[in-house]
Amino acid sequence: MTETFEISKKVYEAEDIQKLLGIGRTKVYEFLDEVYQKQEPFRVIKIGKMYKIPCRPFDKWLSGE
Repeated sequence: MTETFEISKKVYEAEDIQKLLGIGRTKVYEFLDEVYQKQEPFRVIKIGKMYKIPCRPFDKWLSGE
């Protein structure tokens, strides 16, 4: 029995944010570190050196909601 299911992406990674915002690697990490410290204007989760950004709050921020 093989079960198949689709997992929709719930978090962005730093590389995703870099592409979405069109900024360089260094700038994206500086930006995410700043947002992580404040937890504003959206939530950032840090696991070790990896940043995870919940999609919905980031997308709302990006669209100006």
